[in-house]
Amino acid sequence: MKKIAAMLLTFCALASAIGAEQQHWLTNLPQAMAQAQKENKTVLLDFTGSDWCGWCIKFKKEALDTPEFTEYAAKNLILVELDFPRKVQQSETLKKDNKAVAEHYKVTGYPTFVVLNKDGKEIGRQPGYEEGGAKAFIAEIEKFKAGK
Repeated sequence: MKKIAAMLLTFCALASAIGAEQQHWLTNLPQAMAQAQKENKTVLLDFTGSDWCGWCIKFKKEALDTPEFTEYAAKNLILVELDFPRKVQQSETLKKDNKAVAEHYKVTGYPTFVVLNKDGKEIGRQPGYEEGGAKAFIAEIEKFKAGK
């Protein structure tokens, strides 16, 4: 019986690790939109300061990096990270592209999440950090998708 329990725990741990590896954040919005059209999925834009924004780091840990969000995202979302780091080096092209997208969506603070339908229309936005982890964030995305 102990062996079965140990095997089940190992299986669950491996399944979680595999799920976490499947989460893939794009950095190119046109590529993401093409994929969203093809897969009929919603696009989540994450405007973040990944290496300096305390609220961004906290939300990533509490919501975005969880198995619950990873599983939901794999089935429902195309993920786009628009990062504005201070220490991590980025190409000039990526910096320019991220700045243009942030200006287009009038993003003034981090984190900001913008949700687009597969046609690129903004259907919702969450400016700033909100408590509740993955469950609350997924519920918010679902409200946007439902037009509420």
